[in-house]
Amino acid sequence: MRGEKRLIHAATMWVRRQPPKVKAFLAVVSGMAALVLLRFIVHDHDNLFVAAESVHSLGISVLIYKLTKEKTCAGLSLKSQELTAIFLAVRLYCSFVMEYDIHTILDLATLATTLWVIYMIRFKLKSSYMEDKDNFAIYYVVIPCAVLALCIHPSTSHNLMNRIFWAFCVYLEAVSVLPQLQVMQNTKIVEPFTAHYVFALGVARFLSCAHWVLQVLDSRGHLLVALGYGLWPSMVLISEIVQTFILADFCYYYIKSVFGGQLVLRLPSGVV
Repeated sequence: MRGEKRLIHAATMWVRRQPPKVKAFLAVVSGMAALVLLRFIVHDHDNLFVAAESVHSLGISVLIYKLTKEKTCAGLSLKSQELTAIFLAVRLYCSFVMEYDIHTILDLATLATTLWVIYMIRFKLKSSYMEDKDNFAIYYVVIPCAVLALCIHPSTSHNLMNRIFWAFCVYLEAVSVLPQLQVMQNTKIVEPFTAHYVFALGVARFLSCAHWVLQVLDSRGHLLVALGYGLWPSMVLISEIVQTFILADFCYYYIKSVFGGQLVLRLPSGVV
């Protein structure tokens, strides 16, 4: 066990000494290796999307445990939860009017638990809410996402407003975690349950991104045509990739902390 820890520590130190370009290259290679592995392990790649939503729900379950057992919401971003509720509500509406399926049920369950978390932070546990640390201006992401949705949206046969809503929830989901990352950067120290929750989001984002990339590869690009013409198909993939890379840095420090046997995660400056 000590030998494994020394090996992990040595590998970590080697990575940290590398210039940013090398780190970016290693991250891309690792991501591609994981995609290849998933392609051979998971035969029905649509299951990856279900798995992504299930992991997201698991992450919220960790939050529920934290709020009910520890009676504190310290370290949590109310703004991230509100952004999550917004994109889930919009996506739920789009699912009902455009493509009702199993994802609709999963989104409904996730939205219900997210609204409960918002209620707990706003009312029941307000005294422990770090409002001064949760200082991310959400209009910095909501307004650009709305403008982008007006300009670039699906070209399907559905109602125009529904297509704009669909694009809006895709863009907003990609950046909804930014306020939570800002809170963690402001505090520098992340307690275990919050760290588990954000890591679950990172895993969910990666699985969702892997689902889309593998679907495109399996269909030899035909899926992009099925999504419509113009910039929309590319924007869907870019949004998925952005979600993954936003959380990549945090997931690196989380894994490093877990292997190092540390219960509390300490983030260096500049992670966000």
